[in-house]
Amino acid sequence: MATHSQSLVRFGSVSLPSCCPCKTKRLKALTSFDSSPKRGFCRALADSSAPKARFVARRSESTTVRQLQRPLMEYMRLPASQYSVLDAERIERVDDNLFRCYVYRFKFFSFEVCPVLLVRVEEQLDGACIRLLSCKLEGSPIVVAQNEKFSASMVNKISCNTSLKNSEVQQLTSDTSIEVTIDIPLTFRFIPVALIESTGAQALEQLLRLMLPRFLMQLVKDYQGWASGDTSRQPLGTGEI
Repeated sequence: MATHSQSLVRFGSVSLPSCCPCKTKRLKALTSFDSSPKRGFCRALADSSAPKARFVARRSESTTVRQLQRPLMEYMRLPASQYSVLDAERIERVDDNLFRCYVYRFKFFSFEVCPVLLVRVEEQLDGACIRLLSCKLEGSPIVVAQNEKFSASMVNKISCNTSLKNSEVQQLTSDTSIEVTIDIPLTFRFIPVALIESTGAQALEQLLRLMLPRFLMQLVKDYQGWASGDTSRQPLGTGEI
């Protein structure tokens, strides 16, 4: 199985521990989200006079999939209510098309961050679109304080190649874009905005670089189980990177 990736943001490495304490602490349910179907966008209260920093990352990952007796296109058109959770350590089903995701914790400068996302899955003809509805930050006190001072959007489009629907080998693609805008905390205002933005973009890019190949791998394994008649659809992941 070949995997290809294309990144629009490239920086150095970010510290990303392999386990995330957020899920095991059973965080409180996320609240207050924008349910607009046309945007993947969440916003917290912010001080309009405070200096801002904007982090943007985009990444596309593709992997080849050998089609079994039941085609990949049929699998991709399943209703969200029939989706497997894939990784029970990091994903919880909230409703038929709503999921809570516990993202890998990482360090931003010297502060530990663990995002918890509420996302909605929208079914499409060639796959699905995952949109961010709400985001809560866990970690250091200064990180938690930013829950009132940032906005975020995320869209992840998962699709297969419709021109290859009759081919023995299909292509599965995940295109993801993330944008975060924060009020720069007082303790960071001595740091140039450009450095803050490059560090934030680096952290987002590193997350995508780690998560997307793993997500596609789990999706392919779930397809293989579904196509072979496995009706259990048990989660495949263990929460590890």
